[in-house]
Amino acid sequence: MEPRRLLEQMFRAAIASAQPTLRIAGFLPEQPKGRLIVIGVGKASAAMARAVEDHWTAKLSGLVVTRYGYAAPCQHIEIVEAAHPVPTLRRIRSDGLGRLV
Repeated sequence: MEPRRLLEQMFRAAIASAQPTLRIAGFLPEQPKGRLIVIGVGKASAAMARAVEDHWTAKLSGLVVTRYGYAAPCQHIEIVEAAHPVPTLRRIRSDGLGRLV
């Protein structure tokens, strides 16, 4: 096998093995008496929030901010898309929730 192809396969395997759906469960704390509050920022934060929801059976809520195009559907954790990490004119002229002012 040529080196470039081998390196590409190794890279894809490393990325696949680090997916939140495979890794998050092992890092979740014991379930508290109250609720778990999830807070996150970054491109992977929405995927991680979704993985938490998939593995958490007790009460939870939270907010994560991710880059446009990286949202994931969540029921209990609010996902906000933004021009992370550089603000856009739309965010500067908004109320912080994406609504233009």
